Amino acid sequence: MYDLLIKGGVVVDPSQGLNAARDIALSDGKVAAIEHSIDDGEAREVVDAAGLIVAPGLIDLHVHVFWGVSHFGIDPDITSLAKGVTTAVDAGSAGSATFPAFRRYVLQTAETRIYSLLNISAMGMIANEVGELEELRWAIVEDAVATGLNNPDYVVGIKARLSRQIAGEQDVEALNRAIEAAAAINGFVMIHVGDTKTPLEELTAMLRPGDVVTHAFHDRSEGLLDDVGRVKPGIKEAQTRGVVFDVGHGAGSFAFDTAEKALADGFRPDNISSDLHIYNVEGPVHDQVSVLSKFMCLGLSLDDVIRLSTESASKVLGSTDALGTLRVGAEGDVTLMRREEGDFTFTDSVGVSVQGRERLSHVLTVKEGRVYRPWLR
Repeated sequence: MYDLLIKGGVVVDPSQGLNAARDIALSDGKVAAIEHSIDDGEAREVVDAAGLIVAPGLIDLHVHVFWGVSHFGIDPDITSLAKGVTTAVDAGSAGSATFPAFRRYVLQTAETRIYSLLNISAMGMIANEVGELEELRWAIVEDAVATGLNNPDYVVGIKARLSRQIAGEQDVEALNRAIEAAAAINGFVMIHVGDTKTPLEELTAMLRPGDVVTHAFHDRSEGLLDDVGRVKPGIKEAQTRGVVFDVGHGAGSFAFDTAEKALADGFRPDNISSDLHIYNVEGPVHDQVSVLSKFMCLGLSLDDVIRLSTESASKVLGSTDALGTLRVGAEGDVTLMRREEGDFTFTDSVGVSVQGRERLSHVLTVKEGRVYRPWLR
């Protein structure tokens, strides 16, 4: 007897090359079966997914959920799990000095599966008025390494915010320290870019395969594009050798114009994330599904955007067998969405709006084989 049966939907699972009508059964928190048809009587609970897209639980590689300490922080369950994201990565809200509280009061209490990119600055992201790397003494490699090694169940890498208003003139040294710490804990580095002192091509040349450039499609100085709107050669080279270029939409880091020009030049994102936080949850980001809809408006297919929020992120996390897939034996995380047609307005983080003819809307989240019902918490 299965615990849960999701019946009658169209399963879109790029990790298996699957876009077809299938029934999915879950037991003991895992995917137990995926078949053309499974009888209702074989499950304790049945979800009718007729007319819906059934995808692996979405993974958002960039959120800020250290509520009450980081000025960016929001509640992860309300803004991620309740909106279809079963796994989220907090991108640098906590540093080594603040991580113990983050672990105790957020990571261990949230129903959302949350991992942490530890800020190379020990303070993490505390206040908007002070950049955490303005004073480089905060970038204490030894403390970051100790925190990462002592918390391998949550810490997956190191975050470095390198914009001038955060790191001043010290972006290269901050990145060197982030890479040193990440290597010591066998994690990846994510860099926040835009308005950096050092050209983006030089920063990306320092990165290793699997490291992540977030906010890749911003419209500020030191971006992807040259003066004629083509992607810079060094950026293409970095992507070719395995550096991951992530969307990280945010409140000021995604521009339709940049994305359109990059796509026209054959440069696609390697991952789609939201950078969801308190300053953009009411717009222009709203949630991860809304960001996926914007890239469908830009011409990516349904399979593309689901892959870029499931399989792609699971590869970055090194969890391809467990997350971002509906293969039998994987975590029982499922996101149900509806594909809607109509006239929709999408707005980027610089205030530019475009019209689209379709969008995705979240319907239901299943985490570890259980329908998420926040009213029963």
